[in-house]
Amino acid sequence: MEKVIAVVVTYNREALLSECITALRNQSRPLDAILIVNNGSTDGTEDWLTQQTDIFFVNQKNVGSSGGFSTGITWAYEKGYSWIWCMDDDGYPKEDALENLLDADDGCLRLLNCAVIDKEDKKTFVWKTQHYKTLDEVDCNIIEGIGHPFNGTMLHRRIIERAGVPKPKYFLWGDETEYYYRIIRRSEIPVRTIANSIHYHPSTAFSIKKDWDYTSGWKMYFYIRNRFHIHQVKFNNKLLALLHYCCFLVAFAGIVLLYQKTDKMKKLSFIMWPAADAFNNNFEATPPLILSKLKTNETFSLAGSINSYLKTTWLNILAPFSSARTGRAANA
Repeated sequence: MEKVIAVVVTYNREALLSECITALRNQSRPLDAILIVNNGSTDGTEDWLTQQTDIFFVNQKNVGSSGGFSTGITWAYEKGYSWIWCMDDDGYPKEDALENLLDADDGCLRLLNCAVIDKEDKKTFVWKTQHYKTLDEVDCNIIEGIGHPFNGTMLHRRIIERAGVPKPKYFLWGDETEYYYRIIRRSEIPVRTIANSIHYHPSTAFSIKKDWDYTSGWKMYFYIRNRFHIHQVKFNNKLLALLHYCCFLVAFAGIVLLYQKTDKMKKLSFIMWPAADAFNNNFEATPPLILSKLKTNETFSLAGSINSYLKTTWLNILAPFSSARTGRAANA
């Protein structure tokens, strides 16, 4: 019998983590193990974890959700578990979620996902799931072509062998989407959401149209920078990724002008920094560094980075032809 482990990444949400673990302990199909990756919590989570006798846990510095799931999935894979069930600490599975998820496995390699449902009303999909808005509208148990990592996301170890693990360099906001497209696009592994396997999650409150505080909006950096790398994996074409990303930047700037009520010009200038780092493959920014630059009102530029990216892309396009000419010259 294949063994299943749940991997939960947590940071400073002890009460929500306890709720999640309780739900995992109460699954109708018992888990073979539970692993908690504690991303440097300072709220007493580590002390609480040491008192639990039936779970594994790893304590590490805060490396974001991407670093947390990279650690957890790697740990589970190396320990030989067949199925790795991934989730954040702010959601929890219904008691029969695991049983129904495994029942939906037909032996073909697929990415399986729970239906992610608002934990308050217990019926509304948190994110767009095909054309369905609520569970009442669903007329089939298997919803093809859609999943929402990492919210009750089930990985078979063969997926990890083909697609790898999440990349810690993305930190958060987009790391799960990059991994999702790496699985379903580059590795060509199909995805399904299983409607009767329910994972409850808070309704998402984030909207780029809502006015955000400039000096504390460090997460926006990762949202903007990581979008470029998502496009690269999604389209698997550098020029197409560049086109889509530039459209995204223009749209984002338009939203800032139309909907932001405070610090509009500062926010427009700020967009240039994560975009430049995206083009330069620069992943050195950390939340403290971002916050320090926001508070000093530093200005940013993008033109040089786009020019450098276009030059590098053009050289990559010409590289095969240059190699062919070199080869013919050597054989002459």
